[in-house]
Formats: sequence, structure tokens, C-alpha cells
Amino acid sequence: MRRGTFRDETVDYAAVGATQAPDLMQYPPERSIPAEESWRIGSGEARFKTASEALLSWTAQKAAGLSLSDVRPASGPMYSGVSFDAEGHPVAPSRLEAEQRFDSDGTPFVGPGTTVHLHGRVGGMKIDGERRVIFVVEEARRVGYALGTVDGAVVSGEESFMLDWHANDEVWFTVRAFDAPRAFLYKVVPAMTRRRRRELFTRYLRAISPLYSTPT
Repeated sequence: MRRGTFRDETVDYAAVGATQAPDLMQYPPERSIPAEESWRIGSGEARFKTASEALLSWTAQKAAGLSLSDVRPASGPMYSGVSFDAEGHPVAPSRLEAEQRFDSDGTPFVGPGTTVHLHGRVGGMKIDGERRVIFVVEEARRVGYALGTVDGAVVSGEESFMLDWHANDEVWFTVRAFDAPRAFLYKVVPAMTRRRRRELFTRYLRAISPLYSTPT
């Protein structure tokens, strides 16, 4: 896929990076519904590296049944994004991208500042809108990133995908999110937002973990 020209859209919510806040579940951004799940997906360096490669090549979204289009990496020197420490405080970027990477079909890997259009259906509910990569973490034992909504989505907010290879050799996959309903139906029926998120979490887990590789 040819690299697109970066356009400077801004995300459509104020609490950028809030998926990294330790108290997200207790104090979510205003009018949003928080969610968090963690799963042990195996152990060892090989499992961590395989899952990391899958995560950074958009496998969570693709294998969840979502289509990617109009993938636009940040142009020029790679945008450093927003990075956070364990307490959710902003810190310097953990890694500066020197060279854009691509997967087997030519799609650019996840990179700070990349904008992508996601579309599809999850449990009968529509997924259609642009997302911005808010930050990317690539460390020896931690890899992940966050996506924020830009426009056109039925809910507004952010979701983060993190892989951790712990000292006990276990590999864990954690997804955190907060969703503020925007479409009328989602505003009047909050249960739809929660059901949509549960279905997405299940699909993300099945996409990344060989332990849960049953069909969606």
C-alpha cells in the first residue's frame, strides 16, 4: 500500500491518553463508559514476540472482522505521539520510529500519529469511523498502543492494547477503553455501548491469543 499524505485531524474527545490512567475504571472521562479486561495468553519470549508482531500489524482489528482503509502514517519525521508511565504521567517517547514497517499485504504497521478508517459490524452493530494512533510503546517486555476516535463513530473515546511479558515469564494481553455514546440510540440505550465493547474485547482476545482461536 502506498503511504498516504498525513492530514492533521484531531481526535474528537478531550481526555487523550486516559486509557493509561490507573483509576480509569473508578473515574472515567465525563459521560463515558469505561471497560478493561486482561488475559494470560501464554508464556515465554517467543509468545511475547509473536503476539507483539501481530498486535502492531493490526491483527486485533483485522481478525476481529474489521476492515482497514485509508491508512495514513504521519509524514516527515515520525510523530512521537503521547507516552505515559505506570501512573499515567506523560513521559518522553519510548521509541522513535526511524523507518516505516509494512505487513505482508503492504499495510503500514501501527505507528504514532497514523490515522486509519475502520469499518465493519460487531454483533450486528456498526463500526465505521476514523481512528488516530495516540501513542505506541515498544519496550523489551511491553508493547502496545492506543487508538482514539477522530470522527464519524457512534461512540467517542479511546482504546488501548498492551502486551506485557512479566518477570514470571507469563504474557498478558490487556485492553482498556472508554466510550462516550454519540449516536442517538446509544445515548438512550447505554446497554448497547457495553454490549458492543464486550463483543469487541472478545474478538480482540481471539485475534491475538492462540488459546482462544475459536471462530468469532
